[in-house]
This record gives sequence, structure tokens and C-alpha cells, in this order.
Amino acid sequence: MRVLAFEDSYDIEALLNSGNVDTSQITLEQKWNSEDAVSVIKEFAPDILLLDQFMPPFKGLEVLRMLNDAVSAETVKRPDQIIAISSAGFANRAMLDAGADQGILKFNLANLDAWAKNIKE
Repeated sequence: MRVLAFEDSYDIEALLNSGNVDTSQITLEQKWNSEDAVSVIKEFAPDILLLDQFMPPFKGLEVLRMLNDAVSAETVKRPDQIIAISSAGFANRAMLDAGADQGILKFNLANLDAWAKNIKE
């Protein structure tokens, strides 16, 4: 599974590991800013895209809108799952309204069903 995260404050792999998610079978790339986000998404081709709302220079909602435009123009393949991971519920709801598949508070990220087969016993 290929996971791309745009998150500027917290180490996503550390958040997953702290929740007992085994990341050894996950190819995880984290970007600490949203510079050239659509190009990065196109190049990495993630199965799962994690979007934080509050990051520079483009907020998660702006990245999602740019991605939606690129998918409509058929210049980028849409990830199987786009997950809003803001620490603010209102920001996750805005991304859900704009087409994200799921929204979760980032500190609960390890609880997503997407990692179910990767939980350490």
C-alpha cells in the first residue's frame, strides 16, 4: 500500500506506530508542506492520500480542489482513498464536502480501517 501524507507538524509514521500499526508493509512518504502538491501526487501515485488542513503554502482543502481539477482534466489518477486528517473537525467536514472519502482527527489516525491488516498484536 502506498500512502502519501501532507502534514507539516506531526510525523505520520510515528502516529501510526504509536497506535500499533505495523508500517513495514506500507510505503509511506510524508511531505511537510504542500508545495507542488499535485505534481507530487502524480509522481508518487498513492493508494491513500492523507491531507492536513493547516499547512503551507496551500491548505488541505485547496490541495483537494486542485487535485479534483487535475483528475477532471485526466492529468492525475485519483488515489483510491483521500482522507482528511486535520486536528479541527470543521476542516475535515469541509474536505468531505469537497470530495474526501473520510475525515478523522489526526491523533486518531491509527484507528482507520485502512490499517486493519497492519495492526500489531
